[in-house]
Parts: sequence; structure tokens; C-alpha cells
Amino acid sequence: MFRKSICALTVASFVVSGCAASSDSISAQYVSPVQYQSYNCNQIREEIARVSYRVNELAGVQDSQRTKDSVALGVGLVIFWPALFFMIGKDKAEELGRLKGEYEALEKTAIQKECNISKEIEAAREMEQQRKEENKAAGKTQSAPNE
Repeated sequence: MFRKSICALTVASFVVSGCAASSDSISAQYVSPVQYQSYNCNQIREEIARVSYRVNELAGVQDSQRTKDSVALGVGLVIFWPALFFMIGKDKAEELGRLKGEYEALEKTAIQKECNISKEIEAAREMEQQRKEENKAAGKTQSAPNE
């Protein structure tokens, strides 16, 4: 009995460690701002817009994968263990961390060059907030009981 419990706990810990992380918990990787030194303010603005769009897009994919992994874990541990194989998925943590680092490097470069990018930063924050609200609404819709 004791060995079965230890075995079950070991398997559960490996499975839980395989779950995708939430997009908010993924840290930015260091990206040197030197690569953007030749950019002018307009190019920096355009690149910030591109990177922030991609960050939000990948964050949505990452959060969706986390939800799928959580569901597969619940089903796998309680009902049907082969469902745990569905947790092997599309974790975008590495790419998301790199893009967050690029965004920070672009911001540093813009500050050094005294570019006014406040509109782009505000737009990026609004996109992120909208994505979070959509995720919350989708989560409530999925968990709402059928009437």
C-alpha cells in the first residue's frame, strides 16, 4: 500500500511539472538593446507594435494550453490515465519569454533615444487587458452549468 502511494505521488509530480505555465508567470529573457540601436523612432514604434501583438497572441495560446493541460490532468488522474498523454502539447514558454525580452529591449532603446512611445505602450497594455478579460469570460462560459 505504501509503495503504491509513493509511486502515485511520483507519477503525479512528473505530470504536474509537465503542465504549461500561465503566460503571466513566464519571465522575459534577456535581449540586448544594442541590436535596436540603428533603429529610428518610427522603426522602434513599428517593432514594438509587432512584438506586443505577437506577445499577446502567444500568451493566449499559452493560457489555452495551460487550461487544456489542467483538464487533461484532472481527467487523467481521476478517470482515464491515457488522457495524460494529451498534456504533451504546444508550450510556447520559450518563445514568449524571448519576445517579452525583445519588448523590454525595445523600450530601453526608445528611452535612450528619447522616442515618445507612450501610445504604443498603452495600446499594448490595453491588448493584454482585453486578452485577460476574454480568457476570464471564456473560463466562466466553459464552467457554467447547462440550463
